[in-house]
Amino acid sequence: MSARHRSTILAAALLLAGFAPAVAQAAPKYVAMGSSFAAGPGITPYVADAPQRCGRSTRNYAHQLAERRGLELVDVSCSGATTAAILEPWKELPAQIDAVDGDTTLVTVTIGGNDVFYIGNLMSVSCQELAGQGKMPADKCRPPQSATEDDYARLEDGLRRIAAGVKQRAPKATLVFLDYPAVLPGKGGCAATPVPDSAADAARIATARVEALTAKVAQSVGAKLIKVSSLSQGHDACAAEPWMTGFPATGGVPYHPNLAGMTAQAAALDEVLGR
Repeated sequence: MSARHRSTILAAALLLAGFAPAVAQAAPKYVAMGSSFAAGPGITPYVADAPQRCGRSTRNYAHQLAERRGLELVDVSCSGATTAAILEPWKELPAQIDAVDGDTTLVTVTIGGNDVFYIGNLMSVSCQELAGQGKMPADKCRPPQSATEDDYARLEDGLRRIAAGVKQRAPKATLVFLDYPAVLPGKGGCAATPVPDSAADAARIATARVEALTAKVAQSVGAKLIKVSSLSQGHDACAAEPWMTGFPATGGVPYHPNLAGMTAQAAALDEVLGR
């Protein structure tokens, strides 16, 4: 009997006995969606083939989580994104939610601040404050914008549509919302946060409303929620161990998570997902 025939007979015998050759399993697919607080602008290096304007870091929380858990990551997060950019095409980019399909097992989302001009307004008033002190050219400052009740209503509707869209595309996927880490301390400020008291109070109200809407939607749709807003208390831009940059940010993007902040969120996600 030839060696080839002996191998064929042995393979058949193993199959009949219930033994099959090991087949490599594909890594679970993970889709990360969101705005700059998910993308990680200022934290280099960036994803080589990502649009430059997205500022998508290879060390944001999604990339760190994927490395920890051996996941196949599809990161479509992008700086400046709103809920509309997740649900619909945005300039040259497809809708972020189009990355979710039947093979997706995990979806994470950080979104909402841009819908109500949260960080943009903090940057605007900080720029104006420093310009008034002669520390920054006034023509670099954009005027702040006022969020309306309609903006908050659209934000809630957008969050619900995101959850419904994920459920429709990937019924078995785990959906996790992460809210925004603390930028300002609970009271007062410091040199890293040149924000007038009234503007600081308005920013705290805005982020609290975004946090509340995110929690409300997550609970109502059965999604998981990581309250980064609580997790990051004591790690704001004024803290001894900040997870957030200040204004201006040397070599980074003002009022955005630093590497420590991203690492903390990846660890929180890993814990929530369990084993």
